[in-house]
Amino acid sequence: MNGNILQRYFTHEINQHDELRAADVLQITEHSLQSHESCGEEELIQTFIQKLLMMNYKARYITTKETTKEDHKHQSEHIYPMDVQMAVQSEHIYPMDVQMAVFHCADGFLKQLMVTKLSQCQYALPLLVPDPFTQQIEFPLWTFRQISKSWKMRNINNEIIIKTQPIYKAETPIVSFFRFGSVSSSKSQLMNSLINEKHNTFFHRNCPGSSRTRVLMDGVVEIAWFCPSGKNTDKFTDCVAFCNLHGDAGDHEKQLQILTERSSVNVVLLPHFQKKDKSIIKVEKLYKDSKPLICLFAEDESTVIEMKKGKFKIGLKDRNQSDVSEELRRVINVCISESSHTFKLEDVSKHSDIRVDEDYNNECKRGREAAKQMVSLLEKKDLTEIKESFLPHQGKLWHQWSQKNKELHRPQGNESEMEISRKQTEMKTIRQQQQQESVISEFIKLFIKEMNSHNEHEKIFFLKWLRILLDEYISADISALHHKYNEKWSSVLKMKDNNEKSEHLKDEQTELERISEKLQAASFGLEHIMREIGQIYESCSSVKKNKKDLQVHFSSLPSLAAEMMISGFPLELMDGDAAHVPVIWISAVLDQLVQKLGDQRVFVLSVLGIQSSGKSTMLNAMFGLQFAVSAGRCTRGAFMQLVRVPDKKNFDYILVVDTEGLRTQELAERSTSNHDNELATFVVGIGNLTLINIFGENPSEMQDILQIVVQAFLRMKKVRLNPSCVFVHQNVSDITAEEINMKGRRRLQETLDEMTKLAAKEEVYDAERFNDVIEFDVQKDVKYFAQLWEGSPPMAPPNPNYCENIQELKKTVMSHASKAHGMKLLDFKDRIKDLWEALLNERFIFSFKNSLEISAYRKLETKYSKWSWSLRSAMMEIENKLHNKIENERVHEVEEADLQKELNKTSEEVEKSMSNFFDKDKDKDILIHWKASFEIKIKDLQENILRETKRKLNEILHQRDLKKKIDAQRTHHQNTLLEKSKELALKLKDKTNDEETLKKEFNLFWEQCVKNIIRDTPAIKDIDIMKDVKLVLNDMYESIHVNPWNLSNENDNIFSLQTYAKYIKFKKSKKTSKIANRTIKAIKSSTGLSLPREDEEKITSLVKDIAQQTEKMIKSYNIVNMGYNITYIQELLDYIKRSVKEHEAGPVDYVFKNEFIMNLTLSIFQKANKMFTDQHRIFRDANDPLIYVEKKREEYYSVFQKYFHGAASAAIFGKIICQKLKEPVEQSVYKKTARYVTDEMMKNCESLNGNRSKLEKYILTFLAEADSFLLYRSYIHLPKELFNIFIDLLVSRYITANFSASVLPKMKDNIKLLQEKIMKAAHESTERVQVNRGVVGLWLKSFTQQLSDELIFSEKDFSGVKYDDVDDFKLLEDVIRNELTAITSDISKEFNTQTFDEKLDLKFRPDELLRDHFSHCCWVQCPFCKALCTNTIENHDGDHSAPFHRVDGINGWSYRKTKNLSADFCTTLVTSEKYFRTSDKPFPYREYRRAGGVFADWSITPDLSDLPYWKWFVCRFQKDLEEHYENTFEGSGKIPDEWRKYSKQDAIESLDEYIYL
Repeated sequence: MNGNILQRYFTHEINQHDELRAADVLQITEHSLQSHESCGEEELIQTFIQKLLMMNYKARYITTKETTKEDHKHQSEHIYPMDVQMAVQSEHIYPMDVQMAVFHCADGFLKQLMVTKLSQCQYALPLLVPDPFTQQIEFPLWTFRQISKSWKMRNINNEIIIKTQPIYKAETPIVSFFRFGSVSSSKSQLMNSLINEKHNTFFHRNCPGSSRTRVLMDGVVEIAWFCPSGKNTDKFTDCVAFCNLHGDAGDHEKQLQILTERSSVNVVLLPHFQKKDKSIIKVEKLYKDSKPLICLFAEDESTVIEMKKGKFKIGLKDRNQSDVSEELRRVINVCISESSHTFKLEDVSKHSDIRVDEDYNNECKRGREAAKQMVSLLEKKDLTEIKESFLPHQGKLWHQWSQKNKELHRPQGNESEMEISRKQTEMKTIRQQQQQESVISEFIKLFIKEMNSHNEHEKIFFLKWLRILLDEYISADISALHHKYNEKWSSVLKMKDNNEKSEHLKDEQTELERISEKLQAASFGLEHIMREIGQIYESCSSVKKNKKDLQVHFSSLPSLAAEMMISGFPLELMDGDAAHVPVIWISAVLDQLVQKLGDQRVFVLSVLGIQSSGKSTMLNAMFGLQFAVSAGRCTRGAFMQLVRVPDKKNFDYILVVDTEGLRTQELAERSTSNHDNELATFVVGIGNLTLINIFGENPSEMQDILQIVVQAFLRMKKVRLNPSCVFVHQNVSDITAEEINMKGRRRLQETLDEMTKLAAKEEVYDAERFNDVIEFDVQKDVKYFAQLWEGSPPMAPPNPNYCENIQELKKTVMSHASKAHGMKLLDFKDRIKDLWEALLNERFIFSFKNSLEISAYRKLETKYSKWSWSLRSAMMEIENKLHNKIENERVHEVEEADLQKELNKTSEEVEKSMSNFFDKDKDKDILIHWKASFEIKIKDLQENILRETKRKLNEILHQRDLKKKIDAQRTHHQNTLLEKSKELALKLKDKTNDEETLKKEFNLFWEQCVKNIIRDTPAIKDIDIMKDVKLVLNDMYESIHVNPWNLSNENDNIFSLQTYAKYIKFKKSKKTSKIANRTIKAIKSSTGLSLPREDEEKITSLVKDIAQQTEKMIKSYNIVNMGYNITYIQELLDYIKRSVKEHEAGPVDYVFKNEFIMNLTLSIFQKANKMFTDQHRIFRDANDPLIYVEKKREEYYSVFQKYFHGAASAAIFGKIICQKLKEPVEQSVYKKTARYVTDEMMKNCESLNGNRSKLEKYILTFLAEADSFLLYRSYIHLPKELFNIFIDLLVSRYITANFSASVLPKMKDNIKLLQEKIMKAAHESTERVQVNRGVVGLWLKSFTQQLSDELIFSEKDFSGVKYDDVDDFKLLEDVIRNELTAITSDISKEFNTQTFDEKLDLKFRPDELLRDHFSHCCWVQCPFCKALCTNTIENHDGDHSAPFHRVDGINGWSYRKTKNLSADFCTTLVTSEKYFRTSDKPFPYREYRRAGGVFADWSITPDLSDLPYWKWFVCRFQKDLEEHYENTFEGSGKIPDEWRKYSKQDAIESLDEYIYL
């Protein structure tokens, strides 16, 4: 590195903006995924940091390769400042200059991380660092704060003592090495031989990559520690610090002074001095000092000579280095034993001549002071009681609540809703106690205050200081407890090995448990503080009230945790002590992360393995993280941490989840495999990829973990989650032996397949091989790792092969991640909730609700609703045009192919929309499950629409032919009147000019004409449907008197019955063994008791089906156009009888009495009476000559006047044309506007523009606000009927509210558009006639044909009208223009909400169109509680389901042999041990599908969440329900008091929470 580059590097002080940040180097980049042994100079910094973060000591040995101009041209952008890059670009780069260049450019956090990683690599650490520009010496004490060292030593009794201490606190002897002048021997190499001859702790001249030119190392003092292992081979029996001053000590007086003052032993490497050499004076000073001195003479060949006490001389020339090293070691040991001088790192800061980084950085100082203030509150407190005093919210109450929650989800025996409610009340009470009685300690108050009062850097310093000081505070006690625990554990194991079963063993195990509890109580770290804050938040959130002693609002607490996660701190996901996930807290923190980062995509990487198998170490090495890894601080529960991935398109972060070990030692005596299964299922479920960490080659250990893991993956398969896995086999002795690896892989595959069979049997699933469960490649997804340490700890560095294995694993992880579409943070939040809720219920598969899948499916349903509406809406437009053409006799046949051609454009748009949705939606990976089935559904829907439209249009064709006589008769009457009025006008023309006389004559003429018409065509009479029904029924059942008006009594109305018992008779052709049973049933029926429930359900279903089908039949009669005929009654009755007989012939044990068919028929016709009557009235108004002719009186008089006054033929014909256009124009306007209103409602009405669940929410809200039991009863038993009522009300409200703003303007637009089309047709017809010199007949034909798409208007409307003398087509066009304006004005004047409703075509009313569209949903109801399946699609795939169920008593379920209505929810019953009966056969609710039939088709997921809606309903309408079912909510069905606390508003608001929209 040349001087120019160095000068550019240090031209100014490095300010904060230029500093390298830890956050920059910890993110995953493309470069960090590559393995580099050599690189271009421009990548040297990146490569060094990357290797160092992975604890690869070869970071110092990276070689540089030449960089061509072309390479420079294509250099990628770097995250590092140009200063750093420039500092290392030269021909010969000294490796330690690279390290120090990064060190000088790093911010405090990166320096600390860097030094921590150097320590893990067993490298010497910078102790005194001169500023390259000012030569000011800095002591980077902050960088040492996270380093702890462990060593073993023997006491007087030869017992091994383990010591673990933060290195800045350790008091050890210190041996300082200096060099004066230039010598041939390497001081650093000699030091390495004392510490670890196999590892270059200190970089020296003979290391790879070393060069004579170095810039940044002179004057740097490095320090390293030798830590003994407690073996006889240890070079030193205690921990010893070694300091190395780089460069000539004579040039660095300050460093020399500091070290000599602090040293226990000074070691000086000396050349042959010239007489006047200044260094001689300094050496003499050391010689005179009382401290031991060892002089190493480079030019001397002598062995050890003690010149005087404590002063030694050793020659180096031509001597074997190992001999020198051994002599030096012995002498140092002698010196240390005789010296009482010890060294503590913190004491270096006492020197006034140096700058201590902690004091120089104000943010670090403020963080330290705040942390010290907090820790001072803990002083003189018993560590095992400290959490109870300072962190009370996470103590007993939280553990009690967690236990109660598990008990609630895992009921024992036949728990009632009262017992469930009692538990829920207890849980609320615990939360209230937690919120009110647990006092926030000054410790936590101070923590919250500090977190809210510092900037980002200060907060991080504060948190790191707090962690450092807490670790320091507890380390001694924790070490002692671990020592006790290990001793006791060894004792227990020994006794077990000897098969002892004495009381003494029990006592020892009890004592072991007590020590374990003390260990748990004594653990105190940042995670416990955050756990406490989480519980403060959860308790306040549960009672919706802030704590009195909380200085901020509780809602701000999750923001603190989110900021910590963003800053790189892990957050506890599962409380390892309570074995519970604080879902409320975690959800709130993730919400805050979304607030701060946006809803980022995360790839979730989790890890599983047994305790102390190196999981955390592996994650730390892979991502540069700092999960706790010491044996004394093994992970409990699960923690999550964010790692930024800036270069990936499909995700933004890797979210790393580290977990406690399976088969945790502390839990071994008290926990079962259930805990491990629970943890494994949770971790596998939340992860996109799970690393399965297997340590060593013990097959039994491997088998244990594999069984748990396979079962977890099998569970995921069954609930359609598809995580991946990679097996990491650590600590493998020879990972290079391919043959051994192949055997290992084969053995693993065989074990996995064996475990799969076992797990499949337990989970009741058909799987033979692991690959049946998960996509797994044993060649790619199994990694073999070398041993972590290269040698024996504690002095062994990490194995470079291990680091390379880590790099390969990292690439594999990123390869998996690049193929996946990470979860959004909010989706991850839902996944956590779903998994934990299911795990609480124990029966995971049965209980799991996949919120992401449900949400995606609901979104798909919403899209499907829009796609289907697009097709229906387009087909309605096509149908309307063809209808017009049929009526105008322009079309005489309709084929599906023609309809398909018309629909093609919309069909292609829908296909394109579907393709975009399935390919581009954020949930496309989930949606792919349904793509094929929905494509088929849309295709089927389209075919059904085409088929149905063809049927309807062909029916119109058929009906057109049938009603030709009626239409022809009406047209004949109208046109005859026109001609006769013309004759009268011409007759009177010259006789009178008096208007009154004229009117009188016309009226006389009109009266006579109408009499003649009535004489020839009888008037259409009103109808009495119920009278006709009675006649037909009396003919059919002569012996039974029929009184249709008795149906006002609910006991006779079929739709209001509670039981059909009085209408049935049991079949006689049953085996004798069943006679007694049937007799009992008959007795029950005769005494008013109901039929067996399944029989009641079958009859109810029959009644519903018949009612729906008869309604369709009535609509198909088209009474509006065809009129009423009593044969319709006969046809409907025949259908009813036939359906009843078919039902009786099925698998039922009863037949119906005649009264059933009679009352069913009467009930149906009473319900349809209004439809019949209204449609017939419309038909009569349009076809009764007296009515329709009378309507035309004024129009005919107007024409009569024109004839009388001698108007031109063209003018009169124009008038007639416009009169005949009035009705079709009006009809068209109303039809178009009705479709417009329907479209607008589908877009803008919240209740209609989503999926079925959304509609359900609005219906339930409407019912609650209506507060009517009758409406609820209809909804419960006849949901489709209530749905129609809701749609009618919705349409009515919409039109009323929007008539002026949108409906009326649209009507005016429609009429204006029609007016323009009519005038265009008139003008083009005139032009055509003039060009072709045609006559009026050609004009009329052209005119009507151009309008045939838009209006029911044709030449046949003019049959009988004489217009041959019309020849002035210009005049005709002008008259039409003027008359049409008047007619449209008249039509427009009648536009209002009342006439809009009255004049709508029955088939094209918005309510009818909406009913028809939404009727194609699923209407199946839960067999227990009548909850409606909310699937948007009719005949959908898979099970029926509802977002939440109801109290079974709402459907009349009662407890066996009692009159007590059930107060249970089926969602809780399915977790119980209770039974229900069908056909007198009992079935456990837990296995309700075994009952078959509709029971087998329902998915009822356990749900113990608070569902206020139906609880409120039961309390509000308790008396109504009891009267309705003639049973009571008493005894086992007593309503819990807690339910009565819910208000209507609570009920309505709960719908938002529990319905997936």
